[in-house]
Amino acid sequence: MIRRIPFVLVVGAVLAALPAPTVAQSSGMVIRVPVTGVVELGLAPFIERSIEEAAASGAAAVILDMDTPGGRVDAAERISDALSDSPVPVYTLVNRRAYSAGALIALSTDRIYMRPGSVMGAATPVDGSGTKASEKIVSAMRSQMRALAEDAELDPEVAAAMVDEDIEIEGVTEAGKLLTLTTEEAVDLGYAEEIEDLSSLIEEIGVAGATVTTAEANWAERVVRFFSNPVVAPFLLSLGFLGLLTEIKTPSFGLAGGAGILALSLFFGSHLIIGLAGLEDLIIFGVGLALIGVEVLLIPGFGIFGLLGGIGVMAGLYLSMLGGLPTSPDFTRAGMVLSTTVLLIVVSAWVVIRTLPGSSRLARSGILLTDTTDTEIGYESAETRVDLIGLVGKAITDLRPAGTALFGDERIDVVSESEWVTEGTPVKVVSAEGYRHVVRAVDHAELNEGTPTEA
Repeated sequence: MIRRIPFVLVVGAVLAALPAPTVAQSSGMVIRVPVTGVVELGLAPFIERSIEEAAASGAAAVILDMDTPGGRVDAAERISDALSDSPVPVYTLVNRRAYSAGALIALSTDRIYMRPGSVMGAATPVDGSGTKASEKIVSAMRSQMRALAEDAELDPEVAAAMVDEDIEIEGVTEAGKLLTLTTEEAVDLGYAEEIEDLSSLIEEIGVAGATVTTAEANWAERVVRFFSNPVVAPFLLSLGFLGLLTEIKTPSFGLAGGAGILALSLFFGSHLIIGLAGLEDLIIFGVGLALIGVEVLLIPGFGIFGLLGGIGVMAGLYLSMLGGLPTSPDFTRAGMVLSTTVLLIVVSAWVVIRTLPGSSRLARSGILLTDTTDTEIGYESAETRVDLIGLVGKAITDLRPAGTALFGDERIDVVSESEWVTEGTPVKVVSAEGYRHVVRAVDHAELNEGTPTEA
């Protein structure tokens, strides 16, 4: 499987090629970066930014204060790349736990320190049910751990045994058991040094008395994490599609189209930034929208362009939620988001169809009609004006046989009952059938007999 390249990594590669600022090791500042909870893709840009700011400020070191059960492999790999390229020394303080992805991140730093009673390892990738991932993912994780250990001049078999339970190391672990190191075991194998707390670690790395600054997620990172949340994503997609569908039905671009584009931009933008989506996913989605546009605007009906466009849109959305090394939970999560989106769109459309016809404001504006017809009456193009029957007015145009007559101050389109009627002749309404008002000419004798008149 070809690994997808997130857009942010392309930007990161360009930035990495620029000259790095010189780090003053005598600086009196240390940046503490908390790595707690599940390792997810939103953590990667936070750590990348923390390292960049540490380098820019001339910090002496960056310390990852770690207590994590693990998380996404692709997120850990992205963080590992940032740590390996850091111009500032980075150290890990295992503050109780560094499982799975946490062990990979810890091995990417310059040195690992562990508090008494801490553990590190159990790095085999699993899915949401705890089942071991495919051999392809396990092999990638095993090789990555081995490479990091070799780069740090540590025993690579120990790192590989954290991923693969089939590896046996005499005196360390036996076949069939996944390796997890305690603080004492890690110290004996040279993988870590025991340290009491953060203050002791600062003294150990030679910057005693340094000011410790804790890195915190900024508002932009919190916003990105919010909009990429699987709970929020379906609402963004639903709003986006409903806005675009509404815009297609209106003659000009307006608020609905703007809201739809904004919602889809927030969805794809947040997923691009955290690395879930790649440029290819956005291209597939865009091509799908273009094909649907061709089907709607250029080719009436629903055919091959509409079908391919729908497939492209759904594929682009689905792939944008998987990431670089998707596991079973990622596929399930993406499917749930898409299913929820479709459900929300259907429910919203149903609510709109049921609610809008009862809107008096839309009825007054003429957008919706309040009149209804049934099968017995058939189609009626206008309201029947029974109040006109019997009224007498004056033809203000020749009726040949159709024309216009004036009844009081109201001009009415009428049609002569039989003969042509000249302009100025008094006429009487004899029947009203929807928009069709039938009149006949009346003489002065009939007018004098008391016929109701509005002339």
